[in-house]
Amino acid sequence: MIYLFHGTDTGKARAKAFAWIAAARAKAPDAAYIRLQGSQITEEALRNAISAQGLFFAKSLILIDDPFADEESGETVLELLPTLAGSGNPVGILAPKLLAAQAKKLEAAASKVFKEDAVPKKAQGFNSALVNALGSKDGAGLWKEIVSAERNGDVPEALHGLLHWKARDMMQKGSAVWGKDGARALSLQLIELVSSARGGGLPLGTALEHFALSLKK
Repeated sequence: MIYLFHGTDTGKARAKAFAWIAAARAKAPDAAYIRLQGSQITEEALRNAISAQGLFFAKSLILIDDPFADEESGETVLELLPTLAGSGNPVGILAPKLLAAQAKKLEAAASKVFKEDAVPKKAQGFNSALVNALGSKDGAGLWKEIVSAERNGDVPEALHGLLHWKARDMMQKGSAVWGKDGARALSLQLIELVSSARGGGLPLGTALEHFALSLKK
């Protein structure tokens, strides 16, 4: 029996899956609990998991955590879907941000589906206070504008885009505060913030806040 947890809101999908695990373990604390993730998700491991038994219970509880983060693990799960669905053991598959084709196959095989999609946030439009704070090198003011904009629904990528546009604009038009060389260095610094966030560094929103607080006139 498959319980599928997916959707574009990774945090909510993950919370729902672990709430299900917690509830199931509370009902049967002596049942075997097996969590497979990353390189652990192999055909052998999956077959062993669905045949495992607990100390006092014939059934085990299985969670397959984000199998599609790895192409090979994802293919293995898809190939074994009929076997997993036919198991007498409850099998949770936590797979946020599935491709449409993957979601269709998993939903067809699942006994229960829990989908948690993120609510789209409205863009707030051009934020003149944000770019003006950057233009005047007002770090404290810029930090306040970043925090306020995020609270109002702007995503960090949108804020970064505005800030980088301002840096490029100052490179072309000049800036008494930054100067052309300073504006060029600013542009490169903002590009590096995105690269670092994508490479596993600070999340972009946090990185922008740190950047703002580091500004000095």
